[in-house]
Amino acid sequence: MLPTIIVTLVLLWQCVLVGYTFTLAGNAADEAVRAGTATEGQAGCEEAGLQHLPEAWQGDAEVGCAASGGFVTADVTLQVPVLFPGAIGFPFTVEGHAGAVQEEKGD
Repeated sequence: MLPTIIVTLVLLWQCVLVGYTFTLAGNAADEAVRAGTATEGQAGCEEAGLQHLPEAWQGDAEVGCAASGGFVTADVTLQVPVLFPGAIGFPFTVEGHAGAVQEEKGD
């Protein structure tokens, strides 16, 4: 019975990691687009998207920012980490998307 309980707990924890990754992707996209509306250039936008991610999610994280017609968008792609790395692959990615209107510069 104990192995069944342990396997169930591991699977539940992996589901928690998937949910937490969705939360992190959305927050990273929000942070990136917020920086993109206040600054010029993509470097600040991409840096802000990665800034608050824990190390386990930063390695394969991709942040893309685009500005068009006064509107800034940010797309974040994160890999879900595996509870036991190396044991089995977990090829599941999570995407976060955010958009906001570009702030106008003051004179």
